Amino acid sequence: ANQAPELFGCAVAAVGVLDMLRFHKFTIGYAWCSDYGNADKDKDEFEALRAISPCHNVQEGVQYPAVLVTTADHDDRVSPLHSYKFISALQDKAGKDNKQPLLI
Repeated sequence: ANQAPELFGCAVAAVGVLDMLRFHKFTIGYAWCSDYGNADKDKDEFEALRAISPCHNVQEGVQYPAVLVTTADHDDRVSPLHSYKFISALQDKAGKDNKQPLLI
């Protein structure tokens, strides 16, 4: 729904890794660097991760579909901050003008 919000009526992000630039700094995220790369260590990896990071690709002036973001407060793999940061970005950039609910 981030890349083409006009194609969706609703979206659910369930316990997602949504901050691709900083995932390795929280809980077990450092172990995923071999899968995703590390934005701190390589400019090319930073650019690639920036391009796919949901938290960093929310746009102002876009109508987003209804979004429900979920998290798990006892999940030791994906920190809840991913969900909090993503919904915060959506609500900040689109919330006041968005016609559909943006919920966590």
